[in-house]
Amino acid sequence: MITKTFVSSESPGARRAGAGGMPCQGVYYAREGTRPRVAMITTHYQIDFSEHYLAEFMAERGIGFLGWNTRYRGYESQFVLDQALVDIGVGVRWLKEEAGVEHVILLGNSGGCSLMAAYHSQAVEPCVRPGIGMAPAPGIDDLIPGNAFISLAAHLGRPEVITAWLDPAVLDERDPTLTDPELDLFDPENGPPYSAEFLARYRAAQVARNHRISAWAKAELARVEAAGFHDLPFSVQRVWADPRMVDATIDPSNRAANATYRGTPATANRSGGGLGHDTSLRNWLGMWSLTDSQCSAAEHLAKIKVPAIVVNADADAGVYPSDADGIYDGIAADDKQRLDLPGDHYFAEPAGAREKVADVLAGWIGERFPVGGE
Repeated sequence: MITKTFVSSESPGARRAGAGGMPCQGVYYAREGTRPRVAMITTHYQIDFSEHYLAEFMAERGIGFLGWNTRYRGYESQFVLDQALVDIGVGVRWLKEEAGVEHVILLGNSGGCSLMAAYHSQAVEPCVRPGIGMAPAPGIDDLIPGNAFISLAAHLGRPEVITAWLDPAVLDERDPTLTDPELDLFDPENGPPYSAEFLARYRAAQVARNHRISAWAKAELARVEAAGFHDLPFSVQRVWADPRMVDATIDPSNRAANATYRGTPATANRSGGGLGHDTSLRNWLGMWSLTDSQCSAAEHLAKIKVPAIVVNADADAGVYPSDADGIYDGIAADDKQRLDLPGDHYFAEPAGAREKVADVLAGWIGERFPVGGE
C-alpha cells in the first residue's frame, strides 16, 4: 500500500496567503511503513505535478516520490525563475530533513526538464539572474544539489519549444488572420513533403519572429515603465506550427502524422490557445525569449555531472528524438544514458507503458544508490 503525505510550506520571500494557502505544495508518496533512502522530486513551470502519473509506480518500487509545486502553479504568466528555484529547494530540503532521504533524484519531465536542470545548475554553480529590475530571490544561494538527474519526455527549454512551434507566416502580431503564403505550413503548395529549402527558410523565420517579439517587448516595457506601469499583458497566437507536427518523417519516431496534443495542427494553430498565450512583457523576456530567457536547458545541462538518464517517449506528438539527443549531448556527466521507450507524451498508451518506465528508472537508480529503507 502507498501512503500519500500532503506537504506544504512557506518559502523564503513567499509567505502563507491571507486565505491560508501555502506557496509551495505537493504530495509525498512512499510504501506504507517505510522511509525510503532514495526519492525523486519533480516540478513544472506551471502544471500541477502533485499527483504525477509516475508517483505511485515509483513508490511501489521503493523509491519515494515528491510531486511538487512552486508558487507559480497555474500562474505561468507571472513566473520568475530564481524565485521558483528557491521553492524547489524547499521541497528538496524537506526530503532531506523531514523525510530522511539520503539521495534526491531530480526528475525533469516535459517542460520541467529545463527547470530542474536550472535548479541543479544554480545549486552547484550559481548563475541565475533575478527577474528584470528585481533583487535576487531570498535563499537562491542556499540550494541543495541533486544526486542524479532524469529527463523524461522532455524538450530543451521554454524559448526553444515555443520557437519550434511558432507560426512564422504571421504577418501582424495584432491580427493573426494575416498570413504570408510563402511560409504557410498548411498551404498544400508548400507541402508536405516540405523541401529542405522551405524548412530552412521556415526555421529561420521562426527565430526571427521570436526576436521581433522580444525586441518589441523590451521597447514596450521601457515605454510603459516610463509611464509608471510595471508590466503589460499580451497574447501570442498561432503556436502549433512545427513542421514535425504535420510530417512525421521529419525527426522520425512512432508518432502519428498531422497530430498535436490538441488535435490536428491546422485546427490547433487557430484555436487561440497554446504556449505563450497568457504572457506579459516581463514574462516573455524572462521565459520565452531566445535572447533573454534563462529557461533554456543548455547552459544548465552543462553543469550536470551527477549520474543522468534521458528517456524519450517514442510516440510523443510534441517532443521529438532530436530533443532527447540535444539534452543527452548537453549533459556533462560521464555516467549518462539515452533510451527510447514506447509511449505517448504521458506514457498513457500503450498499456503497461508507465510500468515499463518505472521499471527502467527504478533499475537505473538501484544500480547507483541503495534504494532500501526502514
